[in-house]
Amino acid sequence: MRNTYLNTLYELAKQDKNVLSLVADNGMIVYDDFKRDMPDQFFNFGISEGHMISAAAGLASCGKIPFIYTISAFLAYRSYEFLRLDVCLQNLNVKIVGIGTGTSYGYLGPTHHTTEDIALLRSLPNLTVFSPSTIEETKEIIKASYFINGPVYIRLGNNSLSYPMINKDFCIGKGNILSTGDDIAIFTTGSILEEVLKVESKLKALNINAEIISIHTLKPFDCDLVEYIANSNKKIFSVEEHNCIGGLGSAIAEIIADRNLNTEFYRIGLKDIFAEGYGTQQEVRMQNNLDANGIYKQMIDILL
Repeated sequence: MRNTYLNTLYELAKQDKNVLSLVADNGMIVYDDFKRDMPDQFFNFGISEGHMISAAAGLASCGKIPFIYTISAFLAYRSYEFLRLDVCLQNLNVKIVGIGTGTSYGYLGPTHHTTEDIALLRSLPNLTVFSPSTIEETKEIIKASYFINGPVYIRLGNNSLSYPMINKDFCIGKGNILSTGDDIAIFTTGSILEEVLKVESKLKALNINAEIISIHTLKPFDCDLVEYIANSNKKIFSVEEHNCIGGLGSAIAEIIADRNLNTEFYRIGLKDIFAEGYGTQQEVRMQNNLDANGIYKQMIDILL
């Protein structure tokens, strides 16, 4: 996802000199091409995320289109007040791109996990929130963000999962239905899709056919799709590498409550805890029952 973001941003910046890249001294080598070819559009603020966001707000007020990039935990948590007051309250055209969502940086522990950002940021007025699951969605989201005149948050995982867009035309606020199934529906967001697709195969072995839906836009949310699925008499699951409180599952539950939908709905994610353990992302997922086997077991306990 990171390389897809960088390549897409490079092309946008080549076409529009108002597109700026702002970074916080992380992974600098990946910006070599950008710095070499467009030095006047590149700014390194060092480990000073709040200042970077405030500067981006100032640049946006002058007609520039700044894309901020650093580890998502430092943007969502350390810089929350700056995002809220300098960017969202002023409704400025700033694009906030966080890398390493969920437990991507598993070996660094909870200080670097981004497992509450959806809860924090989808509550901010004026902010569009994207959470791509694949490199195809990532590319479309970066391009779409360029045309949005207002603040945007894009949460990127570290995976490089490729899955063709089933919906021919990417549309902000519309879920991407990856496969259809008559028995259950699974809503997911972000890079944990790779685990959900493994679960889909396990369920098929039991003749349980799942409809898989990638929610690449968390705000605005595809409320009509939730209602459509709820009215189809399928059990609904949400799967996320995020706290169940305030995340994807909460967004779906709000729609079910607001629209008075009669459906069975179950949330799979972190149950009001910080992710436990250290290691690779896969190892941390296993320790928190968010790998394919753990997700499958939680579903089977409900379905059978």
